[in-house]
Amino acid sequence: MQRSTIRAWFLIHKWTSIVCTAFLLMLCVTGLPLIFHDEIDELTEGAPQFGMPGVGSSGEAPGLKPLDAMLAKALAARPGEVPVFMAFDNDQPSMTVTTAPRADSPAADMTIQLLDRSTGQATGAVDEDGVMHFILQLHTDMFLGLPGMLFLGLMGLLFVIAIVSGVVLYAPFMKKLEFGTLRTSRSTRLKWLDYHNLLGIVALAWMTVVGATGVINALATPIFQYWQMTELADMTKAYAGKGAVRPSRYGSIDKAMAAARKAIPGNNPQFIAFPGGSFSSKHHYAVFFQGNTPLTERLLTVALIDAETGEFTDARPMPWYARALALSQPLHFGDYGGLPLKILWAILTLFTMIVLGSGLYLWLGKRRSGTDALVREVESGGDLAPAG
Repeated sequence: MQRSTIRAWFLIHKWTSIVCTAFLLMLCVTGLPLIFHDEIDELTEGAPQFGMPGVGSSGEAPGLKPLDAMLAKALAARPGEVPVFMAFDNDQPSMTVTTAPRADSPAADMTIQLLDRSTGQATGAVDEDGVMHFILQLHTDMFLGLPGMLFLGLMGLLFVIAIVSGVVLYAPFMKKLEFGTLRTSRSTRLKWLDYHNLLGIVALAWMTVVGATGVINALATPIFQYWQMTELADMTKAYAGKGAVRPSRYGSIDKAMAAARKAIPGNNPQFIAFPGGSFSSKHHYAVFFQGNTPLTERLLTVALIDAETGEFTDARPMPWYARALALSQPLHFGDYGGLPLKILWAILTLFTMIVLGSGLYLWLGKRRSGTDALVREVESGGDLAPAG
């Protein structure tokens, strides 16, 4: 590789890393507890007691209360509000009903109620003021909404570019060294340079996956807005020009669910989006079904049911970009493989924090050195570094 090429990649690695390092460290620190959010929730909130343990609220088991009755229960607790979402569980009769002053209200104005479909009783509400919610929002958008999400997405993109440029520089740096070399008896700078390179290459695949899925997750809102403007608009073109269905004219949820199940048999409903929200049209119940295997349960198919008449309108799998989002969300937090994968995710997160911290240390320690000297350091495998 020519020196000019190494210099170009060095500058790309240097500036993309410098810009994103502080935000990536924040995302690593907040991401660690989020990896174990299920376990933390169980420890802090205790295991809930259900009337029919082990019976999923997404099913049709005898004894489960009608969905209309569950919705009426939730609305009675929030008079004057309208339903936005109804979500289900495949393992327990727990379900949630989200209400808000308007169907298009911002998330901050929504209330999420927890209910037991086997008893018809409310079991609590999602705590929007808890520590885990604070950490999640800091990790997701830094309390800035969509601008914050897009900004963190940009930082994720810079992180991916820094990874790629780091790999390109790794080859000339290591051409005279054996893999895993740690020169701990030499200068402090050389020792941390070796740690930076070793941990970076060991965690390379993981950092790339988490960085790329983080970028995709940051685009969640634009992705669903695009889906609404294109795919959903095509599915509901027969309703174009019609006014929105008022909540007082909403038909039976149970009738709508029966029509949706008939259109998409063999799958479990994950959630219902009510008319007027960001996941449906102004006229439909959008029933999102998930597959019944570990892989397909992340891939959703939506069935649209006329909210006033309860008649089936259309059903289609979500397009490729929405599927990419659905698959990237659990991968980002290591939710695919249970606790062992979560522990591995946490270890690799710590590796990444060391890589980021050591990179910052190396930059701060050589800010007065010219770029040519640092490029020669890459070419020589660090042998030109002065003693510390």
